[in-house]
Amino acid sequence: MSARSAEVIVIGAGVVGASVAFELASLGRRVLVADMRHAGAGASQASAGILAPWIEGHHSEGLRTLGLRSLAMYEEFLERVTHRAGLAVEFRHPGTLEIAVGDADIERLTDSATTLADLGVASEWLDGPRARVIEPTLTSHAVGALRIPSHAVVNVPAFTLAAVAAARAAGATFSEGLAVTGLEAGGDGVVVRSTQGDLTAPHVVLATGSWSSALTPDGALPAPVPPVRGQLLHLQTPPGTLRHVVWGAHAYLVPWADGTIYVGATSEDVGFDERTTVDGVASLLAATTALTPGLSRATFIEARAGLRPGTDDTLPFIGPSAALPGLVYACGHFRNGALLAPLTAALVAKVVRGDLDDPALSLVNPSRAGRL
Repeated sequence: MSARSAEVIVIGAGVVGASVAFELASLGRRVLVADMRHAGAGASQASAGILAPWIEGHHSEGLRTLGLRSLAMYEEFLERVTHRAGLAVEFRHPGTLEIAVGDADIERLTDSATTLADLGVASEWLDGPRARVIEPTLTSHAVGALRIPSHAVVNVPAFTLAAVAAARAAGATFSEGLAVTGLEAGGDGVVVRSTQGDLTAPHVVLATGSWSSALTPDGALPAPVPPVRGQLLHLQTPPGTLRHVVWGAHAYLVPWADGTIYVGATSEDVGFDERTTVDGVASLLAATTALTPGLSRATFIEARAGLRPGTDDTLPFIGPSAALPGLVYACGHFRNGALLAPLTAALVAKVVRGDLDDPALSLVNPSRAGRL
């Protein structure tokens, strides 16, 4: 497919952009994906892959609503991706174990258990000894834990690469190393300015995370999408050392079938600084050994960092621009890009075909920021 014949240009090939590209290409759209680096090189490569709306979204009813809907879509979406790509992606439901270390934690988590029961969501309150039976590496200071078995994990780098392969198999074209420098209105749609020349398409999807603000004309993005650095550690243990996603006050630990454990994550307002740092690694290691002393002998593999795109209300921007016709936002997912990828792909596909009736679009409407 010629770049100039694309119906939709997706800018950004992280987990969100790749999922959007797959969905659109599967529906027969001619899709070009542009990314300044290789696919999945941004925030997606530093994602722990937790799909836990009852933890990640508990401060926002709107975010929880979106997360629950997207999680319900996950297995079917992932099956479509992996079948088309011919690649396997680890996806499991190990459940989460949120740890209590004091009376305030006990009160908060038992209240959460009551709320979940009222909503028909399975959960289980465990006292400290019972929690250590199912997770022997836990600290003796853990006085209890709330287990939510429905929470899942997905290998985000593998998912991203599978979505890219599936999109390609469906006819999408990827142009890696193509740096977009700006967007503007054109007679035939949206003009994409790039280091390799101008491209124009009737629809352009902005899935560039924290870089979104820099690409849109003044006033076209209703609010900034600032970067928040998150550092993530990879540890290696014998398989089965950790059985659940363990969530503490200062770190979370995500186990994988091969014994790898992801430890995350810092939350740092440092601008566009993607370095891993001594302070970041040290703080995560300290939090790990405080929460699970049994992991003190784990092998340290590496540290990664990604810039999470934030918004003031923690909800992403998904939907059409009111200032630049043809531009569709799919950015601002912060810590929930992986969780919300299937839903984001479905919503963007609806917007591209002119269907704006989905109630989720009112939650994530870019114009909610009040400027447009």
